[in-house]
Amino acid sequence: MMEMSDTSSNASEGEPLSLKATRYFDLIGNTPLIDLTSLANPKTEGVKLYAKAEFLNPGFSIKDRIARNILDQAEAAGVLKPGMTIVAASSGNTGAATAMLCAMRGYRCIITTNKKCSEEKQNSIKAYGAELVVSPDGVAPDSPDHYMNIPAKLMSEQPDKFFDINQYDNLKNPEGHYKTLGPEIWSQTMGTVTHFLAAASTGGTVSGTGKYLKEKNPAVKIIMPDPVGSIFKEYFETGKVGTAEKFLVEGVGKDSIPGALDINTVDGVIPVTDNDAFKMCHRMARREGILAGGSSGLNVHAAVTLANQLEEPGVIVTILCDTGIKYLSKVFNPVYLASKGIDVSLEDAPTTSATLTSTKTSKMSKGIASESILLDEGAPVKRTKINA
Repeated sequence: MMEMSDTSSNASEGEPLSLKATRYFDLIGNTPLIDLTSLANPKTEGVKLYAKAEFLNPGFSIKDRIARNILDQAEAAGVLKPGMTIVAASSGNTGAATAMLCAMRGYRCIITTNKKCSEEKQNSIKAYGAELVVSPDGVAPDSPDHYMNIPAKLMSEQPDKFFDINQYDNLKNPEGHYKTLGPEIWSQTMGTVTHFLAAASTGGTVSGTGKYLKEKNPAVKIIMPDPVGSIFKEYFETGKVGTAEKFLVEGVGKDSIPGALDINTVDGVIPVTDNDAFKMCHRMARREGILAGGSSGLNVHAAVTLANQLEEPGVIVTILCDTGIKYLSKVFNPVYLASKGIDVSLEDAPTTSATLTSTKTSKMSKGIASESILLDEGAPVKRTKINA
């Protein structure tokens, strides 16, 4: 008879083997870096395009990083105490991340959003047990009924009962990316990253990650793709706060300037249309098997545009912010797309005619002058020069 070996003990030391497992919340961060160079057509050898797969976080988006950091810091400081209710204004992903972490930590949770938030994101927030408040369309940014202002109203009425995530103005937001996303990118690229692209809503990703990368290498360029209709492009170019127009991409772009955004970290802005963002989502799904959300499509479209125009070798890193499963009713819904006049057919190569704005007012960035160069299709693009 064959004698079975005892696999429950260590043969050499006689100690029980320990099963290696982790809690779900410990899986936040350390996302893989994916090679997307195949989506681009660089004219210069040595150009690489990578993306951080942030949809592999437990809450399926990049916002897990900031929600965890904000809650950790608040608990450590004694500002957030057992029995309090956590409130968060969100276009969806921070709401889901906050609701998930509240479920894990035993807090009651209220999330405020607007009607633009996809049905999938709204349902995921409620699935975690959070209360969801959806504000009506057309509310002015300074109205107390605007979804971004409702948490502050609750805080003013009962400050001892509520804790506001306040992702738009809380500097623990960019700090979360400075402490995690920036170091991960630097390590995974072995310090070779030359360009980092991330669209902004709160500005936390581009500001915190950009700050870290520039501290490691001041030559790293920080580029902020922006939906056409958002006010960030005009603010970057002139320092003026304009009026936003409607756009479809969720989770990026804004109608006001958040306190978490450090515009001086940004070296350039690439405007991207809804059509180009959504078409890139379909291109990634059909060519790479990556089902990602609209903001991911926006980021990758801008990154491909940049990759195709670089005059010298470079390592571009961008962000796949969340999963496309959150947008099956919109980005990947033919009926919805047709109703909005969006064409995601892939017969033609992706456009590279976006304008990269890399100028700032002298007040915002001293010592920078600009010159115009031309993209292949004739669109002007700005390139910075640093005056000695």
